Amino acid sequence: MKKTISILTVALMTAACSNDKAISGNKTNITEVLAPENSVSIHKDKNTIKERFSPPKGYTWIEEQPDSFGYFLENFKLKPYGSQILRFDGTPIETQDLHEAVFDIDTGNKDLQQCADAAIRLRAEYLYKAKKFDEIKFHFTSGDLVSWNDYKNGIRAFVSGNNVSFRKTAGFDDSYPNFRKYLDLIFNYAGTISLNKETKPVATTSDLKTGDILITPGSPGHIVFISGVCQNKEGNKLFLLSQGFTPAQSIHTLSNPFEKNISPWYSLDVNATETKTARYFFKPTNFRSF
Repeated sequence: MKKTISILTVALMTAACSNDKAISGNKTNITEVLAPENSVSIHKDKNTIKERFSPPKGYTWIEEQPDSFGYFLENFKLKPYGSQILRFDGTPIETQDLHEAVFDIDTGNKDLQQCADAAIRLRAEYLYKAKKFDEIKFHFTSGDLVSWNDYKNGIRAFVSGNNVSFRKTAGFDDSYPNFRKYLDLIFNYAGTISLNKETKPVATTSDLKTGDILITPGSPGHIVFISGVCQNKEGNKLFLLSQGFTPAQSIHTLSNPFEKNISPWYSLDVNATETKTARYFFKPTNFRSF
């Protein structure tokens, strides 16, 4: 379980998302879904998002700049098709029929990398790979900002009662193993509330892009992130959605049980009163961008 800081009046709101066995009050009832046969080609021998999932007929992939976060996500290595979603302890979760891809990235060996943390993890990995170290910084739910630059220079956060303080207690270490320790610290004290505050709202559906998040901040809360975008000649977009979950588990791309003819693509609307995804219903709809 994640730790909480007593300075937070929201108490358990540091939890990133609801448990797999009880998805808040918004649990998906898949048995009610009726849709035509899937007509989207899934290239099961391919191991990136962009290579594995063809857009539906009449749509084409939107090209991302090679140095962008979107390009990083769409070309991230996937595990072989059919891979199970595994908990942090290596055991499979119960729900194995609502995903089409598993990201080839570790979950750690503690129950830390949950749903908000999955989005943070991939964003941080992108910035680290791009050497944009000054941009690697995230808030605790308490509001305290913790940067990779400070952490690698030996500055550590100390939580005592209602206070979070910082002091230098270690030497310089910019290694990747130390970076993972920094991320585990962030996962421990950040969540949907902090990530909602440090991202910007997306006002129109046409502005949605790969890397944007759909978020319900709170306890329980949840996050999915857009992991691919395609568009037709009229300018209409469809989207791939990926997520982490609670307990900490493999980051995965969701299928779409509501529109099986385009699964795993989703049609999205930033103004919708509710957005249904395979494992969580978002109400209200709240799209945000890093």
